[in-house]
Amino acid sequence: MSKQKVSNALFIVWAGGAALVSYALVYALRKPFTAATFEGLEFLGMDYKTATSIVQIAGYVLSKLLGIKLVSELQRRHRLPFLIGSVAMAELSLLAFGLLPVPWNIVALFFNGLSLGCMWGVIFSYLEGRRLSGVLASVMGMSIACSSALAKSAGLYLIRDLGVDPFWMPAIIGGVAFVLLVVLAFALNALPDPSAEDRAACAERVPMDGRQRRQIFLRFAPLLTMLFAANLFVTVIRDIKEDFLVNIVDTSQLSAWAFSGVDAVVTAIILLLFLAVSLIRSHLNVLCTLLVLVLVSMFALVYVAWNYDWLALSPLAWLFVQSLGVYTAFLSFQTLFFERFVACYHIRGNVGFFIVTIDFIGYVGTVGVLVFKELFAGELDWLAFYNSMVVWLGLASCLLFAGSLLWLARGRSLTLGGGWKRCAAVWEEPDTVTA
Repeated sequence: MSKQKVSNALFIVWAGGAALVSYALVYALRKPFTAATFEGLEFLGMDYKTATSIVQIAGYVLSKLLGIKLVSELQRRHRLPFLIGSVAMAELSLLAFGLLPVPWNIVALFFNGLSLGCMWGVIFSYLEGRRLSGVLASVMGMSIACSSALAKSAGLYLIRDLGVDPFWMPAIIGGVAFVLLVVLAFALNALPDPSAEDRAACAERVPMDGRQRRQIFLRFAPLLTMLFAANLFVTVIRDIKEDFLVNIVDTSQLSAWAFSGVDAVVTAIILLLFLAVSLIRSHLNVLCTLLVLVLVSMFALVYVAWNYDWLALSPLAWLFVQSLGVYTAFLSFQTLFFERFVACYHIRGNVGFFIVTIDFIGYVGTVGVLVFKELFAGELDWLAFYNSMVVWLGLASCLLFAGSLLWLARGRSLTLGGGWKRCAAVWEEPDTVTA
């Protein structure tokens, strides 16, 4: 093995591993409370469990909105204090959740969400703009696929097996995560900047002001509008599945660690899939391949939801299908798609702008769906509600992703008069694409 390959492998372990574990620990600060059911409690006439999700996501949404500006404009020297300050605020809010009287302690979760909404964009900023960014993004993205289940399993273990109070359980898990995250923040901050070769191959990543953000959106308005809307639907499905899994399916007969076991298998499958895609050199080919993958994934979810009674899947089999389908679609845009999109079209900016924007739009949708469920479908059981939601939102996302695929396949090349022959040539020379 050459020195360059050894160096690349070590860098992947360092950068990818630190990013993966860092974001997994962010979930440990954000998601453990979803393992509790809080039965019999209400907040302002609303089911307490639903209210906890709405309040926390409301803070998360506000953070995403602020993050469109903060993350896209964040200078490198400010990343470390931003990370440490964010996780400190998150843990303090979990301590307040345990200390304050029920049900008003729920307000503390707003500040928990507010403190963590920009974490993905800031951590990812250490990885983007490199020739190895596809591999690094794939590794980091696996934290999303497995971390929510791991946090849920840890929460269930503390409540069921150790008898920990559900209101103190998040602070206990978060306290461990806080210490480890501070250490990993320094490891990420020690990463070297992208080399000249990286900048030449992947386009230099720079902060973006408001004018640049508007120009980029207008330049790709048809494509980005479809992608932002489709990702809204994917995010809603993912959030409802993750936050209300214990309400959707009967988990009483399953081990507390069954969730993390299933998602570990899903994580391995998606990692191998994304690593294979990241080996494709043509940026445009990667974009189109990812859109085909998400189309297949969302259609599979629609099929299972529509035929739920006929398929009669066991809880574990159902969970596997849901996790594989949802996370293949969700992670495609959190990891590989916009990294290659920026490189393909030589965009002078950064990936953080796109990821934070789709997250903001998606979580606004989640809050809307939760409020709708509470106000207009409160008597509908969670399984029926989830399956109906997946059918309608899944079909809508399929149409939007198909439209996005057509835009990429035709794009500017056809308007220039070259027809489908020119389109085929673009597949071979993606870096010449303009819009």
